Amino acid sequence: MKYDFDTVVPRRGTNSYKWDSMPAGDILPMWVADMDFRTAPAVTEAIRKRAEHGIFGYTRVPDSYYEAVVNWFARRHGWKIRPEWMIYTTGVVPALSAIIRALASPGDKVLVQTPVYNCFFSSIRNNGCVVEENPLKYEDGKYTLDVEDLKRKAADPAVKLLLLCNPHNPAGRVWTRLELEKIAEICRRNGVLVVADEIHCELAYPGHPYTPFASLSEEALRHSVTCISPSKAFNLAGIQIANIVAADEEIRQKIDKAININEVCDVNSFTVDALEAAYNNGEEWLEELKLYLYRNYETVRDVLGGRLPQLRVLPLEGTYLVWMDCSALGLPEAEIVRLLEEEGRVMVNGGEMYGETQGCFIRLNIACPRKLLLEGLDRICRTLDGRVSGT
Repeated sequence: MKYDFDTVVPRRGTNSYKWDSMPAGDILPMWVADMDFRTAPAVTEAIRKRAEHGIFGYTRVPDSYYEAVVNWFARRHGWKIRPEWMIYTTGVVPALSAIIRALASPGDKVLVQTPVYNCFFSSIRNNGCVVEENPLKYEDGKYTLDVEDLKRKAADPAVKLLLLCNPHNPAGRVWTRLELEKIAEICRRNGVLVVADEIHCELAYPGHPYTPFASLSEEALRHSVTCISPSKAFNLAGIQIANIVAADEEIRQKIDKAININEVCDVNSFTVDALEAAYNNGEEWLEELKLYLYRNYETVRDVLGGRLPQLRVLPLEGTYLVWMDCSALGLPEAEIVRLLEEEGRVMVNGGEMYGETQGCFIRLNIACPRKLLLEGLDRICRTLDGRVSGT
């Protein structure tokens, strides 16, 4: 490989949310969704040059910013975005909150497909709306859409929006074109607008191509809003940049107003340079990253399959977040999370925070050097196997 993903980069003392918020000691934070890799060299160089300029005042977003986004999605995904459809903001979560505020009223229902990214719930409730769940079907170790339930829920006149996670966090699914078309048809027929969170779109693995929801058809484009960001693929969450894509002018104007009301309408001095460098010069780095991440997934699957076969590792089609079924361990989910943190010194997320209440699941972040991953897996196996076997 041309790029180094194996070096362990010290993060304590760098104001890292992932590391410095952890309890003291040797705990491995395999929870929050950022990576323990340096970003693409082109991005680092762009940020360095911007820092050397020394003036960090208000930032104007130039045409080259929009061109970088448009060219990236056209080249990699065949989705032709027009610059005028875009609204920049500080992140996908602020974007979701502004969209809900713009397009729904307090008391309206918003559909989510659980288990799903936990901030969906807070974004809905913080805007006075009601969470309506369309649970995914879990069968034979894989999640699929519950189309019949979606039809019933979408037919409720109180349902105004569907928050779609594409690719899906935490289930690891990359929705197929056919699945997305089913969602589009049901929502269009019932007047439900689709809000697609596609922040993980670049992290789809071979055999599971990512399809932008808005690229399905002209109708899907006009009856949806898409949130995109380079933050997951290029480890730029701290840079704080995202884009909302809304082709319908009336919808876009409402969202733009809400973005300003929520006061997330400005970006910082480094965001433009970082995004342009990622989208214009980071593609080769990204492709090597994906290979490394998928090998990490294979490592998780093989190690746990051999040492702790009671724990079921679900297929990973996209993202760097592995979803694991712990039901066969016979332990409560909260107890598993506690044991791993307190005894194993590994921090993971439990499934209930994502709305998964029908089973026992944990989410593991595998975006780290393989040395750290192997250490984390060894701690998980020693902690849980010892508890399950009673030794």
